[in-house]
Amino acid sequence: MATVEHQGKTFVVDEDGFLFEGEEGAPWGQEWVDFVRKEEGISEVTEEHTKVIDVLRDYYEKNGIAPMVRVLSKVTGFKLKYIYELFPSGPGKGACKMAGLPKPTGCV
Repeated sequence: MATVEHQGKTFVVDEDGFLFEGEEGAPWGQEWVDFVRKEEGISEVTEEHTKVIDVLRDYYEKNGIAPMVRVLSKVTGFKLKYIYELFPSGPGKGACKMAGLPKPTGCV
């Protein structure tokens, strides 16, 4: 596992840069969101970003996996095209990474 530092916190990440929430690193929080935002080239986290992140985290907490894009689109009320506008690298890479989820294995 590798580490990244941002705003005085050290995060443990996997080989793809997804947060690894173990005992060694800082937990998911605003510092992580800010780090990924900059990495993804997102100038500002809006209410729409936060809505997607909250849906992803809630779904993952309940089901142990990230939702499929159709589910994410339905629950947020955002068209898939708009989710890609919010997260240019996509819901699987950008949104899940920002939400602190592990790298999705399915169709996210």
